[in-house]
Order: sequence, then C-alpha cells, then structure tokens
Amino acid sequence: MNSQKGFTLIELVVVIVILGILAVTAAPKFINIQDDARTATLQAVKASMQSAATLVHSKSLIEGNEAATTATVMVNGVAEPIALGYPRSNDAAAATSWGNLLDLNSTEFTIVYVDDSIVVHPVGKTAPATIPTSPYAPTAEVNCFAFYTEASATTATPPVLTERNIQVVSCL
Repeated sequence: MNSQKGFTLIELVVVIVILGILAVTAAPKFINIQDDARTATLQAVKASMQSAATLVHSKSLIEGNEAATTATVMVNGVAEPIALGYPRSNDAAAATSWGNLLDLNSTEFTIVYVDDSIVVHPVGKTAPATIPTSPYAPTAEVNCFAFYTEASATTATPPVLTERNIQVVSCL
C-alpha cells in the first residue's frame, strides 16, 4: 500500500487565508510605528535645535553681544548670525546657518525658511506653507516637521527661549 504524506490543497489554502488575515490586521500597527519613529527622530532634532540655540546663546553671552539685534558668533569655524543672543530665523540665509549648527544628513532632512521660522522636515515630506498656530496639532496637509522661531524682545528683560520657540509637529 502506498501512503502519501503531506498537506492537501485545502489545508494549504486555509493556512494561506489565515496568514493573510493576520497580516491585514497587523499591518496598521507597523505603519503607525513608522510614523512614531519619524516623530521620535524629530524630537531628537528638536533637542539638537535646543542645544544649538543654547550653545550660540552661551557664546554670545561670553562675547558680550547678547543685546545686539545683529551680530555673529563663531560656531564650527563659521560666523553664525544672531539676534538678541540667539540664532536668527528671519531670512532664507538662516536656513543655511542652521544647517551648519545642526549638521544634519541632507539625504534625510531638509532645512527651509517659512514664516520667520526655520523648519526641519524629513526628505519626502513637504514643508508647510505657513507655521501653524498653537496648539500645533498635525493635519493631513501640515505634519512631520520641527521648527524654530527666534526669541524676540517684547519687554525690558532679555529674551528667553521657551517651549514655544522650538516645536515638533507629529507625523501622520
């Protein structure tokens, strides 16, 4: 008697269908993880922006030009433009300056000037046309970027960078 071992065609089809159902239910979870990873990377960029702003402010304090509306400090051998002791963000040249400060990989991130702010976004994502107003909630059109707005002197006290000056808009 000749006995055969193996799976029948019906058993194989059932297994493939079950694997397909599992893949469809698990795929959205993995897609969401990718957006979370991008947002976490932008949080790291935000931390780099805060560190760079603190470094520039410290250098401007040492050089005594923290009250000047236009001055420069040397960072990585490059004269960085500052306003009131902090890095500038009010013109397109500031985007180049921030490129030097952050030293980001240009194949992964793009730095652009938008609405008197510097915007850092992943390559493949579009920079916003305008900087959103508070609370910086992401929308389908405006998401996945970090931005820096320079400190401004609105009172007699020296400007201070706050949480509002450097923000991340989550990825969708």
